[in-house]
Order: sequence, then C-alpha cells, then structure tokens
Amino acid sequence: MAKGYWVVTYRWVTDTDALARYGAQAAPVVLEAGGRFVTRGGKVTAREHGLAERTVVVEFADYDVAVATYESQAYQDAVRILDGVAERDFRIVEGAA
Repeated sequence: MAKGYWVVTYRWVTDTDALARYGAQAAPVVLEAGGRFVTRGGKVTAREHGLAERTVVVEFADYDVAVATYESQAYQDAVRILDGVAERDFRIVEGAA
C-alpha cells in the first residue's frame, strides 16, 4: 500500500509564538498517528515557479491515515491556533506505489 504525505508550505506567518504553540500541540498528534517528519522547515531552494517558503513534509503509513489525522479533533484543535496568523498551502497526497 502506498504511503500518505502531508506537504505543507507556509505562505506567510505573522506570529511566530503562535506557530511554536501550534507545533507543540500538533506534533504529538502526528507522532501518535505514526507520522514521521521528513522535513520541518530548514533550507529551501526554489526552482522554476516555486517559492522559497517554509516547507513541512510528513509521511504516514498510508493516505487514509494521513487524511484521518488531519481530520481528527486533536489536530483541528491545534490548527485553530494558526487562524489569522498564518496562511498555508496544505496538501495530502498519496505516495507512489
């Protein structure tokens, strides 16, 4: 079965303290679901039409687990911390089999 991934880029963040609170609350939810952070910030080199934005990639056992984790009440409680202080491009994708 193909793995599932969260691929998230941050277009802007106006409150880094809120981002840190979100991370502290969201990371345990991700880890409890078996998620593995492939990248979490760090260097970004944009190519072609890309933008050098903060990027997070999380790997899950499969696509359904990735979706269920995003939709969980615990994760939704965490993501509300970012309301009005960050804009993200958040995609859930199925890995190549």
